[in-house]
Amino acid sequence: MYRAVSRPVLRSALALLAAVTTAAPLALAAPAAAADPYDVTAVKLTVRAGDRDCAVDADLYRPAGADAAHPAPAILTTNGFGGNKADGSTAATAKAFAARGYVALSYSGLGFGKSGCPISLDDPRIDGKAASQLIDFLAGTRAADDGTRVDYVAKDGTGGARGADPRVGMIGGSYGGAIQMATAAVDHRVDALVPLITWNDLAYALDPNNADQPAGSVSNDVPGVYKKEWTNGFFLLGEAQGLLNPSLDPSRLGGAGCLHFVARACETKRRLDSGRYPDDTTKRILDYARSVSPVSYLKDVKAPTLLVQGQADSLFNLNEAASTYRTLTAQGTDAKMIWQSWGHSGGMTDPASGELNLAEGNLETSYVGQRILAWFDRYLQHKKGTDTGPAFAYYRDWMPAGQTYGTSDTFPASGDSWKLYLSGDGKLVDDRAKVVRGSREYRNALVATSHSESQLAGLLGLPDPAPYDLKGTYLDWTSEPVKGAPVDVVGAPKARLKVVSPRTERVQHSGDAADKLVLFAKLYDIAPDGSKTLVHRLVAPARVPDVTRPFTVELPAIVHRYQPGHRLRFVLAASDTAYYGNRGVKPVTVVSAPDDTGSLELPLAGR
Repeated sequence: MYRAVSRPVLRSALALLAAVTTAAPLALAAPAAAADPYDVTAVKLTVRAGDRDCAVDADLYRPAGADAAHPAPAILTTNGFGGNKADGSTAATAKAFAARGYVALSYSGLGFGKSGCPISLDDPRIDGKAASQLIDFLAGTRAADDGTRVDYVAKDGTGGARGADPRVGMIGGSYGGAIQMATAAVDHRVDALVPLITWNDLAYALDPNNADQPAGSVSNDVPGVYKKEWTNGFFLLGEAQGLLNPSLDPSRLGGAGCLHFVARACETKRRLDSGRYPDDTTKRILDYARSVSPVSYLKDVKAPTLLVQGQADSLFNLNEAASTYRTLTAQGTDAKMIWQSWGHSGGMTDPASGELNLAEGNLETSYVGQRILAWFDRYLQHKKGTDTGPAFAYYRDWMPAGQTYGTSDTFPASGDSWKLYLSGDGKLVDDRAKVVRGSREYRNALVATSHSESQLAGLLGLPDPAPYDLKGTYLDWTSEPVKGAPVDVVGAPKARLKVVSPRTERVQHSGDAADKLVLFAKLYDIAPDGSKTLVHRLVAPARVPDVTRPFTVELPAIVHRYQPGHRLRFVLAASDTAYYGNRGVKPVTVVSAPDDTGSLELPLAGR
């Protein structure tokens, strides 16, 4: 039985679905030809997913000439959140690789399209196990529900617990990116991964805390700041699946008051909505979000992984991919990373600039497309001499076509940095001795008074106001104009801060983390004419663990050139329209003195 939903909600859900599936991460058109060089067969496979059986709806693409005597490697792909096997991204990806001689299996993820089971957030114990059974199908060791079998996928072995080891890679973005790592963690037959614009830790993605993070990680034991707009948009999209796909399999019904999410995902959303983080339950809630995230199971991922993350992405920022990359390379898993221009927040550029373009499907002519093809050539076609490119590449929007990507054999790209100090007169200075003694105060209101980016506006294709901060609710510090050569920032800036907030001191140990101070750090580029740009419209929400001690805020990584004549502005704001804010009014004072002041350090590109 489905809950009634009003027409406005339905219209919103449909608009969300259209926006997400249109902007979903990888629509690769096959090369033009007189006829499709592949056959397509719709198949259903009943899989065991968690505590229930459910049907997976899939399309099997068989390239021309592939048979038992001439087997081909396989590509497994699935949708971003809200999509399905036939959306513009998922189907086009399968077609693109089938046209290039790969067997492709495109399927609707659990809880989407016509596939059964509730949405379980790419849980390896559910979604990963289900995808593993699809690999059995590609291996030829199990049939589809109608008896269809595959005997034309190349194999690397026939022994082992499952009886056959098909040569299979995975590709997809966002929700279709995390499933790759979930699958590879439970099934080591996966040979290559290309996750695009996906997450490392959902606890960070949906409730980020950028204060005092462990080195190289996005995870934090102190609850963060609820990213309410993104979360509400996707939750609506998930709950509306019954309206968007009538006559759903009953296995789709969720629990704990949700229609289409598993019970613990529903409980997590309810806790975030409450605005409360009591010590007795919050850790359990955060532990669940992490347990279904790559951060918890990357130790089991052995498949070579090409990570592609977007610079314009306030949902899953570059720090998430960097954390995944560090973990994989530290444990000896082959991994490389590309920071492209576009992500969930936009950023698509002219394909002539070298970016993979959704509409054009320019695999052979885009930098990212060429890297993907080389990755699969090396690990699926076994062309061992293939150059898979540098360890790290990053898109530079200030460079001309053909030169847009900078590269480095290491990550981070350089050990150099630009360090500035917060002066009491509102300046950012390059020498501690230049710091002017002084103090300044801001205070929050009970409503949000700063704006960075409206995620719902982006999802619905609506106009979004320019970023703003209302007077008295933020502090800023501005550098001198850049002189001589431009300054190229590549990586995650870090601010070392100390604030004074007596009202916070009185309540921050209440047993509810919601009583701790919340603030938002961000970077602007100020042009010579005074116009300002919030770099990629990114902010760093922080819940300060203890206002009596100094703390560090790691901002989202950026790739940005400060041109000569431009100034850098660092802002601490009390709120942001896309997030929950402080509980109660908590005035904040920042004190500066030459021997005791905050600092901002920005990583620079290699020279």
